[in-house]
Amino acid sequence: MGFNPVEHQGIPLDRQLRSWRELDVEPIDPDHADPYTRCRIITMNGIEVEAILFSHQFARHCPDPEVKRQLAEVRYIEHQQQKTVNWLLPGLASVLETTIAYEQVAVDLTGWIARHEPDPYLKQAYEFGVLEDFDHLYRYANLYEMIEHRKAESIVDGLTEVMPGRPTKFHHRHPHDNVREPYDRSTTNPLSKLHALTIMSAEQQTMNFYMNVGPQYMEPIARQLYQEIGLIEEEHVTHYESLVDPGETWWEQLVNHEYNECYLYHSFMEQEPDPKVKAIWELHLNMELEHLRIACDLMRRHDGREPQEILAPELPNVLTFEQNKVFVRDLLDTQIDVTTLGTGYVQDAHERFERMQEQIHGGEEPPSERVMAQHREMFGGEYRIETEGGHPDLASRERD
Repeated sequence: MGFNPVEHQGIPLDRQLRSWRELDVEPIDPDHADPYTRCRIITMNGIEVEAILFSHQFARHCPDPEVKRQLAEVRYIEHQQQKTVNWLLPGLASVLETTIAYEQVAVDLTGWIARHEPDPYLKQAYEFGVLEDFDHLYRYANLYEMIEHRKAESIVDGLTEVMPGRPTKFHHRHPHDNVREPYDRSTTNPLSKLHALTIMSAEQQTMNFYMNVGPQYMEPIARQLYQEIGLIEEEHVTHYESLVDPGETWWEQLVNHEYNECYLYHSFMEQEPDPKVKAIWELHLNMELEHLRIACDLMRRHDGREPQEILAPELPNVLTFEQNKVFVRDLLDTQIDVTTLGTGYVQDAHERFERMQEQIHGGEEPPSERVMAQHREMFGGEYRIETEGGHPDLASRERD
């Protein structure tokens, strides 16, 4: 039998509060840490931020003062967890270095989920998003060399290639075309719920990050690139959040959030090579087991249902950060020219898409194109990491 978090006891809530000293964890070494350790940290920060924001929204819609107090107590602990996780990131890293790591998370986390998603429609949603985040990684990597005169190889460590994806300028779509069909909560595979919640949380974190850090740059091209890609991250949040069935009750969503945290902390604990970071994953898992128990009790009392009705009988196989080069290359070969129309996907530019393109770009090249032109002018070419050969799409190969 696999691990079923509902059947395990965690640390009692009244023993979970930590002091400032305990929260002041030692950050990872940016020069020697496993790149996927950093990716796991970024992912779990996004998951914890979503848990906190969801709990706040729940409290704002909840008339029961006792439930509001229960949410507040758990939420405070979640906030301590978020601080612990996010403070593992090194202060030495620049905003651009962290940005490149964020996009590596987006590529390899979404790539893994797309490969393991059982629902074909949801799988297509993740495949579509991968090629856009892949292109963002490429644009930021070129900006990084222009501004900081360093190469993204030191961050991605050859685990993720750096080359064009679906060109960023084509990511700007009419908002109506960013809304997908939701899964059916009564029939969907429980794993699909975890996947949707995970990617929504990760993209939401990236959207919030770019909203705040973009103006910190003095270089006009950097400010403009963050502004452009920041707009697209909002599209991605719309894209992924619309996959979640809006018919899920607040109690059901609360249980799903806590179950997903157990799933991810368990997954990352199983694969983490850094013993100090692994100890944090294990501690937080044992905290989340209690949060899940509380959420399940609330669902029984207020929703009149057993959590087992919506949860898998055990956690699925661990979510793994690993290379997705072959998978991404196959998508580059087959889906690079795909866009959206309504809740579906098409390969031809349609009237609403072209009208949005004209309104956003105004007939000029956007920052995502100009950053490449400036890089070619400065260095005589583009910055790429193509470990598996030339670009699968002939039109996307570097100009001589």
